[in-house]
Amino acid sequence: METTFIIVREDLQVDRITIVAEGVLIGRLPICELLLNHPSVSRLHAGITYADGNYYLRNLRPGNPIMVNGAKLEEYEALADGDVVGIGPFALNIDFAQGVLIVKVSLQIAASPVDAMARREVSGVWDLPTTAQLEMLSETMPGGVEGAAHHRKVPPRKTKAGEASSKALDVFWDKRITAATKTIKPSPLFPLSGRASGKAQSIWAPTTDLKRRWPASLMLWGVIPITLVSIAGALFYASAFAPAPISDAHNRASMNLSPPIANHANSGSCTSCHALRASMETKCSSCHMTESFIPTVIQPHMNAGIGCVDCHAEHRGASFNAIAGALLSCFECHSDQNRKIYNSKSVSTPHGGTFGYPVVNRHWKWTGLDSGEMALRKNTLKLERLPSDTEDQWRSKQFHAVHLYRVRAVAGLAGNKEGELSCSSCHATRDPIDLATPRTTCARCHNGQPDTRAGRQVISADKPNCTSCHVQHIKDKRHWNPGLMARAFSRG
Repeated sequence: METTFIIVREDLQVDRITIVAEGVLIGRLPICELLLNHPSVSRLHAGITYADGNYYLRNLRPGNPIMVNGAKLEEYEALADGDVVGIGPFALNIDFAQGVLIVKVSLQIAASPVDAMARREVSGVWDLPTTAQLEMLSETMPGGVEGAAHHRKVPPRKTKAGEASSKALDVFWDKRITAATKTIKPSPLFPLSGRASGKAQSIWAPTTDLKRRWPASLMLWGVIPITLVSIAGALFYASAFAPAPISDAHNRASMNLSPPIANHANSGSCTSCHALRASMETKCSSCHMTESFIPTVIQPHMNAGIGCVDCHAEHRGASFNAIAGALLSCFECHSDQNRKIYNSKSVSTPHGGTFGYPVVNRHWKWTGLDSGEMALRKNTLKLERLPSDTEDQWRSKQFHAVHLYRVRAVAGLAGNKEGELSCSSCHATRDPIDLATPRTTCARCHNGQPDTRAGRQVISADKPNCTSCHVQHIKDKRHWNPGLMARAFSRG
């Protein structure tokens, strides 16, 4: 049904336009009855049509919102007298005069429909005025309150279109949009008909970046540099990750240590240590797990995140000995020069560089055997704590049980007839008990004497052997140096 629309362009110096049609198309295309030339306005943005006695506003591009009195237009809205419709920077003021719809268009410079949404939601006041409203209010309120011209109450809303009317409006606008798009002049880049002949013929073709999808290009330009860097690394920087060959212990095809500490010979295999889905710590533990060796470490090292590779390094050369490296790594880490923090704790040179006698001011600073060590030694140490034993007495019992009649007396120390350590090995007198001599006898055994497992003198003879007291792998049945143990305890 045709009706009358009057368009008043307050933003342009043009006369008002009267349109008699079924609907008014609003947008940026020249074919639109209401042309709003601005980048924020869609080509076919909105439409107004008459149905059931109301003028309905329809948003033809839901991705580009339309505001009615500061509220977002969902689909259809029946326009009321005094409505303000915001499309981009344009404000469309709706007036009715004798059944004729009058649309006054003004261009807003300092405000937009989106800016007023929050204020409308809070106060119910729509504050996007038009130029005409500002002039009218300034004339009627010469001494009015500042800012009074910036507000007007939201007009009462009309009823929504019925289901039948909504379907009819959908059909109408679908046909209108189809007809409008057919009248658009085709681009000269894609001529469909009337092609000129000869040199005037369009020979435009898309460039290669338009033909090839960007993921393929991105992958291509990503693979090429990675491949080139990998080739260069393999040829010129082969030692970046493997600075030297692996040790002979990991390169042999047969087991030499007895009892063995690995379940199979490595034979120079790389994948025995390096894997995509498993850490080196996991690979080390899975291989070095035998009846006589379990790769556990003490709890302080476990808490600090110290693992196998921190002490037993590799790729140090074929002659490098992992056992010897572990002994030397004690001094490299536990030093006053090491400023690193491990589990919120710092390290320093232990015992001030001495052997660390376990008694200070007649009190034991040695903490004794932990529960794990006691469980392993319960059959050989045969210790029992009496209810009357103090903490110092209990630690003294443990210390003497570890040494007496169990450790072989080395050259220069007196022993019993079986050659084992006895009381007189460390104490010169018994009554009164000698407490001075034992401080000098510790170095006789706990020094850097030749290690049979390492096969050579690893630590200097005047330096302490840390692992002779601080045993790391407490479930290792080859504890300490077997040469120091009496025959009956060499495997205990």
